[in-house]
Amino acid sequence: MNIVLSRTDRVGDLVLSTPAIASFRRSFPQAHIALVCSEYNRAAVEGNPDLDELIAIAPPCEPDSAKRALRRPYDLAVALAPRFNDFRIVAATEAPRRIGYTYTRRYIARLASRLFLTDVAISEADPRRCEVDPRCVVRHEVDQVLTLVELAGGQSLYRDLVIAIDDADREAVADVPAAAITLHLGHRWATSGSTIDSVVRLLRELRGFGRPIVVTFGDDGASIAEVVRDAGVADVLVGQLSFGAWAAAFEKSALIVTVDTAATHVASAVRRPIVVLFEHRYFRLNSQEWSPYRVPSAVLRKPSLATEDSLRASRGQIIDAVAGLLSHAEDLSRYPDV
Repeated sequence: MNIVLSRTDRVGDLVLSTPAIASFRRSFPQAHIALVCSEYNRAAVEGNPDLDELIAIAPPCEPDSAKRALRRPYDLAVALAPRFNDFRIVAATEAPRRIGYTYTRRYIARLASRLFLTDVAISEADPRRCEVDPRCVVRHEVDQVLTLVELAGGQSLYRDLVIAIDDADREAVADVPAAAITLHLGHRWATSGSTIDSVVRLLRELRGFGRPIVVTFGDDGASIAEVVRDAGVADVLVGQLSFGAWAAAFEKSALIVTVDTAATHVASAVRRPIVVLFEHRYFRLNSQEWSPYRVPSAVLRKPSLATEDSLRASRGQIIDAVAGLLSHAEDLSRYPDV
């Protein structure tokens, strides 16, 4: 049996798809499993033990590019992302079964998906409903993607996130202090409900825990990192790491603080406690669907406005959450049977 999966969107979403990839492997152990991804998000699955073949295509990830890269006929094709681009890639395989999912209120997408897919799952995620109904419950994206495995006939579900970290990755961050509070800088620290100045103040307050303060950043946080470096509020700043080295830096941390980025899911994959700030808009949906996965966590809502009072209150919430998670971790280490 030949299976091809497709997910060409964001790094974090591909990390959240790794339980489904592992479940396909366990449900169909003799199958050849390939993944079509983008050159951008491929780092999340390089070295993934559940894949036989990784097909990374250049943006904009056109279906024709994917089709030319496919070297065999496929029996099953699955779009792991609810996006037309992945639907079209799956359709280009001409597999007899083509599976994907879309959202309940995307009515045009639900109709159009039938042009590309033979089987369509419907996600209950709906930002408008969640905003007006506090009882609105949305499954985590991991569970929504696992539904596709079941739709394909898979019966052996695996629920842990999978990231490959090797000795070279750990060696690359050997100088990063262990048991640190690590804050990851993403561009959302400088958007609505947050400011760069407030991030600097937060880092000063985090130093009160007496642990090393590590700051990681990628391209989207480089300009904020310069301000943090000039302020002298971090013990170590590390940027432009490989994906595996970034995960290794998180792995040796005591706790991660981040805005809603792939960092949330990388920290979940290495089983570290997380404090994550989601955007004020659509908080009820996003904090359920893309929350930290199966790790101790605190999910906070960014203020709607970046006033002095609201920023002070937000920093206070973060500090309280960090204190609670560190205390919980210490209790678990002291009383492992609790």
